[in-house]
Amino acid sequence: MTKLENRYQYQNLYNIVTTNAQQSPNKVIIHEEDIKITNLQLLEYVDTVASYLADYGIQAGDKVALVMSNSWQYIVNLFAIGKLGGVVVGINNFLKEDEISYILNDSQAKILFSSAKFAKETKEQIIKTDVKKIIWVDGLPLENDKNIDYTKLIHAPLNTAKFANLTANDLAFIVYTSGTTGKPKGAMLAFKNIHSNVCSCLEQLKVKHGKIPMICYLPMFHAFTLTVTVLLPIVTNSGVVVIRSIATKGDFAKLIKQILLKRIPYFTGVPDVYSALAKAKLPWYFHWFHNVKGFISGAAPLAEETMRRFANSFKRGTLVQGYGISECSPVVSVNVPWANRVGSVGKALPSYQVECFDDEMKQLQRGEIGEICVKGDCVMMGYFNRPKDTEETIINGWFKTGDIGKVDEDGYVFILDRKKDLIISKGMNIYPREIEEIIYTHNKVNACAVIGIKDNEANETPVAYIELKEHETATEAEIRDFMRPHLAPFKQPRKIIFIDNLPRNATGKILKRELRDRLANDMNK
Repeated sequence: MTKLENRYQYQNLYNIVTTNAQQSPNKVIIHEEDIKITNLQLLEYVDTVASYLADYGIQAGDKVALVMSNSWQYIVNLFAIGKLGGVVVGINNFLKEDEISYILNDSQAKILFSSAKFAKETKEQIIKTDVKKIIWVDGLPLENDKNIDYTKLIHAPLNTAKFANLTANDLAFIVYTSGTTGKPKGAMLAFKNIHSNVCSCLEQLKVKHGKIPMICYLPMFHAFTLTVTVLLPIVTNSGVVVIRSIATKGDFAKLIKQILLKRIPYFTGVPDVYSALAKAKLPWYFHWFHNVKGFISGAAPLAEETMRRFANSFKRGTLVQGYGISECSPVVSVNVPWANRVGSVGKALPSYQVECFDDEMKQLQRGEIGEICVKGDCVMMGYFNRPKDTEETIINGWFKTGDIGKVDEDGYVFILDRKKDLIISKGMNIYPREIEEIIYTHNKVNACAVIGIKDNEANETPVAYIELKEHETATEAEIRDFMRPHLAPFKQPRKIIFIDNLPRNATGKILKRELRDRLANDMNK
């Protein structure tokens, strides 16, 4: 056995479902409303779908894409693709047709699983890409030899596909970055990368095997959801609770109900979710009887004002921050309720290293500000078909995150800003997040984003975009008067622009690239 095989229990995705089926065949492993799927049923579904994929020509290394809603079918497909040694390409279902086409072509996907609700964006992909077949879940817009009905497929048992006995070092997933700096890039993740992240999260959070740790309601295409709320509960044979979406008050009520009934110890979310929870009028019994000890926030910085409001509303359970990036499978660090350092994103997960480096890749002393870099089994294999980008991003095993921050003497990681978001005004560094934190404390502000604008001498000055709370109004002078006592003159925004809705991606991260493009267009008019 290699050192890697000794360290990790499983070597591939299929090993997980076969082991669970052997050890506890009748245990319910997936809960989705009234649907309950046992370990044995999951294995049977996986074998059936894998057999059809094999019949459609999928072999080890082939790419299979998913544009789907959260569902038990999504989970079945992950393991079916894995059985054949195929590569899972989970695509953001918020994307439009051309954006999906780009990823399908870039990843060289051969088969596409699509929920019928996304037919507008996916039904023409047979023509626009090299996808050979579309397998339709939950409905069938059209049926022919290239468009397959998943319902008929899943209920027609077939088990002829041979298991591709791959190793943990083989490519298992391609996760596309959010594309905030241009076209998305595909981060290649071996099974080792994902499994190491599962194991490290288990150790950091002290998750107990057999006890459902959290609810899966964030989009499954996101790397965090995949690793932490889908695979972790299955690896521990605990069970996945699937919420298809949170689009209505009724969906939110289902989420709250499941948190209570399943006695969930951890709740995961993005800053917008916690901002909404802090304002929501939840039933009194939820606050009294929930079992959540850790509310974990990730995907984007959590404003201190949101943390304060949340703490005022939730007397039980601690809101903590974590940090991750798709290229690192994705969780890098996380605070825990029993050792939470406010303002930080926690300590590096066990077995990972997080340090800061300067522009010459010289490691800095603890407490010094630099680019945050990560080393460990979580670091991706590289960017798909982009060797130059890979060479520039992974140096001597260290992944350059592009985030500016520091690591204190105790190992807690602090994020100051994105490297590309840093504003340099006459040689002075301005961190947009510092300005944003001040603006967030204004009681009329719902969200904000600060970007830099260059003048004729290539100096940058801040520009603040502000999204007000519903039914609130404010003036630029009012916001300036509010900020003046808290910020040095060179940090004061040159412009304050009010906007109805800040552009966000599927996980709630504000898209500053779109704001920069919008500002550039406005200035050129």
